[in-house]
Amino acid sequence: MLVAGYDLDMTYITDRLLAMSFPAESMRAVYRNPMWQVKSVLEMRHRGHYKVYNLCIEESYDASHFNGHVERYPFDDNHVPPISMIKEFCEDVHSWLSSDPKNIAVVHCMAGKGRTGLMVSCYLVYTGMSAERALQVYAEKRTTNNEGVSIASQRRYVAYWENLLSFAKGVNIIPPYVKLPKPCSRELQHVRLYDTVNIDQIFVVVSVLQKIPGQRYAPPAEVSKTCCRRIGKDHQRSNKPRYYYSFVERQEGKKEVVEPRLVVQMDTESSIIYQKTCLGYYYEKPVQVTGDVRLIFYEKLIGGRLFYVCFNTAFITGSLLQFSVGDLDKVGKRGLSICGPSFCLELFFAPSNGNCLMPPSNDDRADDFELIHNQM
Repeated sequence: MLVAGYDLDMTYITDRLLAMSFPAESMRAVYRNPMWQVKSVLEMRHRGHYKVYNLCIEESYDASHFNGHVERYPFDDNHVPPISMIKEFCEDVHSWLSSDPKNIAVVHCMAGKGRTGLMVSCYLVYTGMSAERALQVYAEKRTTNNEGVSIASQRRYVAYWENLLSFAKGVNIIPPYVKLPKPCSRELQHVRLYDTVNIDQIFVVVSVLQKIPGQRYAPPAEVSKTCCRRIGKDHQRSNKPRYYYSFVERQEGKKEVVEPRLVVQMDTESSIIYQKTCLGYYYEKPVQVTGDVRLIFYEKLIGGRLFYVCFNTAFITGSLLQFSVGDLDKVGKRGLSICGPSFCLELFFAPSNGNCLMPPSNDDRADDFELIHNQM
C-alpha cells in the first residue's frame, strides 16, 4: 500500500481491520515494514485510535513505538494457536473497536499472511461471516494471487471456530455466544500412512499445546516419538480384526436429540488393503492427547521434515481421522515424492466418552442463544 510516499506491506481487510507484515528495525527493515514508517502512517491516519496485535512468538518490540497500544497473542509460525486464544483475541478486538467508532485494529505476524490470516478470518467469522467467506475475503484483500491462508490446519481452525459461535436466528448480534469445547482426552492407538512410495520408514512426533499459567503462548510438549515401518507383508500381526469404538450423539441430517450410542468400526487389515504400501505404528500403550495436537512426520530422526498436521481432539467425531495430501501442512517436494496417488494419513483412536461429543449444530445453538438473549 502506497501512503504518503511510503510503500508498505499493509492492507485494509475492512475499514477498521488492517493486516500487515512485521514492523522491523535495523537491517530487517530492508525487507520488512520499517517501524518508523508504519508508526508515521498510523499516526497520520489514525492518531490515538489504533491498537497493534503482534502474533509472533519469535519477535517482539517495545510497545512504546505505538504509544503502548500493543497486545501480543503469540503462536508458532505456520502453526495454529489454542482455540481459547482465538476467543480471547476476538473478544479483545471487539472490545477495542466497540469503545470508539474511530478505533482500528492492526494485526501482524512476520510475513502478515498465515497467522494474521487465521486470526483476522476468525474475527470476521465472529462478526457473522461464514468461515469460507471470511477466508475468501482475506485472500482477495491481502494477497495478489488469492491464496490467502494456505496452511490446511490454519484453515481447519477457522472452521472449528465457526462451529463454536451462536448467533440469534436472522440477526448477527455482536458479540455472539461462544461455547468453548470441554477438554477432551483421546487415546491414539495406531498411526497408518496408506499408499506410500520411495520410503521404508517415517518418524512421527506427537505433541500437544501446553498451557502455562501467566502466559498466552502455549508451547508444544512432546508426548511421543516413534517410527512407522512397513506393514503387511513385512509386518506380521494377529489375523484377528481390530475394532474401534466411538459415541455418536446425533444422526446426520436429523435434529431430534437422541441418547449417545456406541458405534463399532472394524479395521480388518485385510490383505487387499496392503496392495498399497503402508507404513504404520501400533502403540503398545496408547498415547493420550488432549486439546490442540500436532503430529510432525520426518524422513530422519533429526531433520528432514516431510509434513505435519494439527487438530483439536474435541472435534474428533469417531475413532478414525483421515487426512489426504491436501489436508496436510507444508508438504514439500520430498513429502510429495513419498505419497502415492491414494495416499492417506489415518489416525485410529480408542473409544471416546460422553464428554467428547461435538458441539451442537448451528441451528440448535442459534435456538439456545436466542433464548438466552431474550432472557437478558
